[in-house]
Amino acid sequence: MTKALKVAVIMGSDSDFPILKKCIKILKTFQVETEVHVISAHRTPYQAEEFAKNAESNGFGVIIAAAGKAAHLAGVIAAYTILPVIGLPIKSSTMDGLDSLLSMVQMPKGIPVATVAIDGAENAALLAIQILSIGSSDLKAGLREYKEEMAEQVMKKDQLIQKEVEDL
Repeated sequence: MTKALKVAVIMGSDSDFPILKKCIKILKTFQVETEVHVISAHRTPYQAEEFAKNAESNGFGVIIAAAGKAAHLAGVIAAYTILPVIGLPIKSSTMDGLDSLLSMVQMPKGIPVATVAIDGAENAALLAIQILSIGSSDLKAGLREYKEEMAEQVMKKDQLIQKEVEDL
């Protein structure tokens, strides 16, 4: 069994945590070691820099960075590491998360941030697992099983709809 690297889940504010719980739950379901921190690109920039610079030597394979509003956290982290960074824009009251999304996807050349949907915590986790699965047959098998279960759920829902259509 290949040991999976850790995933760092960082958020710009503790108010992002309710969304991140979905992400963390999926990572734990796949038995991916996860570390969670609040690090602000604006209020704790030195801690953000140190975290990113040391992430690889601390055993992380992927970093998920969630933030709302200006949402610079993912870009700041990506500037200081060669690890894959997944940006998770959080819906804010200002522009329903569009500001966060645009802040993450408009990165300058050389500083890539893979960005998922606004509040797309589940996909952030699954993308991190897919990245780590490159070196883990266990994670690959788990992902295949996860997709098969999703397909089965859709087919069950289709059967229920077909029955309901017949009864109309």
